[in-house]
Amino acid sequence: KIVRDTIEGVPVYRVTPNEIDPAHANHLFLHVHGGAYVFGGGDEAVTEAAVVASAAKMPALSVDYRMPPKDPFPAAVDDVATVYRWLIKRRPAKSIAIGGTSTGGGLSLASVHKFRALGLETPGAIYAGTPWADLTKTGDSLFTNEGLDRILVTYDGVLGAAAKLYAGGHDLKDPLISPVYGDFEDFPPTYFVTGTRDMFLSDTARTHRKMRRAGVTADLNVFEGMSHAGYIVVLDSPESRELFREIAEFFKAHLASE
Repeated sequence: KIVRDTIEGVPVYRVTPNEIDPAHANHLFLHVHGGAYVFGGGDEAVTEAAVVASAAKMPALSVDYRMPPKDPFPAAVDDVATVYRWLIKRRPAKSIAIGGTSTGGGLSLASVHKFRALGLETPGAIYAGTPWADLTKTGDSLFTNEGLDRILVTYDGVLGAAAKLYAGGHDLKDPLISPVYGDFEDFPPTYFVTGTRDMFLSDTARTHRKMRRAGVTADLNVFEGMSHAGYIVVLDSPESRELFREIAEFFKAHLASE
């Protein structure tokens, strides 16, 4: 069941799977959609949330955050923070997992930086699917996997333009824009996923390594031959089924039971 709603003026989708695992009855997946900060809003925003909710058998809430050109940074991260702050007044922060794919993964990480800056308790877990964690076009795989990644293909064009449009003149190395440049001390346990042909492989690996250096529990999972977000593009695949099963177990292991 999917119901459109608003929280403090922010559009959201409430997702309730047909079956809820008793272990996840009091948990919530706070979903942040992808789309290079310029695509993926509206009804399209809820797709991944529904997939995770169904696989994990847990409720989900997807944030339909504001996007440029009308609403550049910091609108998106502010919307996620608004929803999160509302949620933790009503449930334990550690019962919430936040996450998404690509921009959704990057914005989830940036949002946790924002939560900490606001003095809010952090969520219990993060799912960072091939996160766009660095909008400065830095990272080996952006060059070595150009043309091999059948989803992104190249950074020049859409991604490069979207990065500038989203930043709206702000420094691209601001951790609330490119979360890889932030401080990850005391971050929640994080599940990363990428593929060997993913142009964001380096973004994922660099962020994972920074977390490990900060002493954070972080799992890095790399699928052979997979392009950017291939597990979302082809949902009926062994990799996709394996991934979402693991995410469900990761949430179960790290979210508070009460």
